[in-house]
Amino acid sequence: MISETLKADIKKAMFAKDQLSKDILRVALGDIQTQQATNQNFTDTDAEKILRKILKSNNETIKLTSDDAVKEKLAKENDILNSYLPQNLTPEKISQLLAPVTDAIKAAGNVGQAMGVAMKTLKATGNPVDSKDVSAAIQAIRD
Repeated sequence: MISETLKADIKKAMFAKDQLSKDILRVALGDIQTQQATNQNFTDTDAEKILRKILKSNNETIKLTSDDAVKEKLAKENDILNSYLPQNLTPEKISQLLAPVTDAIKAAGNVGQAMGVAMKTLKATGNPVDSKDVSAAIQAIRD
């Protein structure tokens, strides 16, 4: 489970005197444990959602701040957090997975409908995808 891995990695960061890793892992673990306390059916998928939420917050702050030191710190935190998440599929891999529904994507009345067909198909695979990558794959199919 991700929470157990985080606990072990916090200890490693403490021994290595890696303050940045220790701090961000503690924040992530705290958020996860808070949700675990209220949700008895808490899974690693739920933990991944929490990590993605922290990543999103960091990315928004990176866009808004002009302080280079803050940007660098948040980028390093994101690298640490990303190591706990499954990697998203590339647009090329997404296109391969969408091959069976290419005709349905082309026949869709608009891009939104095509996206619905694509996401339904991709969700069934259980692989994480970024909506921008799915849009790129749809555009390549529809062109």
